[in-house]
Amino acid sequence: MDERGYLIIIGGAEDKHGESEILRQAPQMLSEGELLTVLTTATEHPEEAGANYERTFRRLGVRRIQILHIETRCDAEEESNCELIRASKCIFITGGDQLRITSILGGTRAYTELKNCYARGGIIIGTSAGASVMSSTMVVEGMDNEPARKCTLKMAPGLGLVGGVIIDQHFDQRGRFGRLLCGVAENPDVLGIGIDEDTAIKLYPDLHFEILGSNAVTIIDGSSIQGSNVSESNANEILAIMGVTVHALPKGYGFTLSDRKVLRLNDGN
Repeated sequence: MDERGYLIIIGGAEDKHGESEILRQAPQMLSEGELLTVLTTATEHPEEAGANYERTFRRLGVRRIQILHIETRCDAEEESNCELIRASKCIFITGGDQLRITSILGGTRAYTELKNCYARGGIIIGTSAGASVMSSTMVVEGMDNEPARKCTLKMAPGLGLVGGVIIDQHFDQRGRFGRLLCGVAENPDVLGIGIDEDTAIKLYPDLHFEILGSNAVTIIDGSSIQGSNVSESNANEILAIMGVTVHALPKGYGFTLSDRKVLRLNDGN
C-alpha cells in the first residue's frame, strides 16, 4: 500500500537569505543522495526563479538539485521530464500563477508522476501559487483588503494533494481574510487555511500539521456556521455569516485535519 508523504505549504515571501527556517526543512528531511527538483511551471521567469532557488538550497546544504522547466502540456508529456520527477524525493513548486500550474500539468503524465511522488512518501513543497494548488479546490481570484462580499470569489480545481481545504497565501499581508471567509461560507464543509508570508504548514502523513516560520496561520472552520446570506439572490452585497469558528496560530501550534482540533506543540523557541 502506498504511503502518503509530506506537504510543506508556504504562504510566500519565505526567508531565502537568513536562517531560512522553512526552506531548511528540505535538507533536514532529505537523506544523502536524494534528489530535490525545483519545478518552475508557475512563473513566467523560470530561469531566474530556478537559479535563485538553486542557490538557496545549495547554501542550505542540499547536494543534489535539478531545475525542471515544464512550460507547455507537451513538455508535461515528455518521458524525460517524467523520469526526472520519478527520480525525485522532493519537488519544490515555485510561485507565480496557480492557473499556469493546473492548466499545464492537469491530466498529464507529469501530473501523475507528481502525485505518485507524494503517494510513495515523497516531499512536495509549494510557495505562493505553489501553495494554492495543493488543495482539491483553489482560490484563483478574489478581492484583497475588502470586506467579505458574495459572488466575488473565483475558484477552480487544484492538484488535489490534500482534500477538504481551501488554501490562501500572502494572507494577512494582502488582507485576504474576507475572501477566504467567502470561500468557506460557500463551502462550509471545507476548511479555510490562510497562510501568512514567511510562514508555512508542514502536513504529516497522518494529516496533522505544524506551523513553521515567523507569522501566523488563520484557520476558518465552517462546520459550526449557524447561517449566512451567501445563497440569497443579490450579488456583491456584504456577506453575513453567523457562528463561524476562527483560529489564529503561530509557530508552536498545530492542527489535525481529521477532527479539526488545535494542537499545542511546544514553545517555538
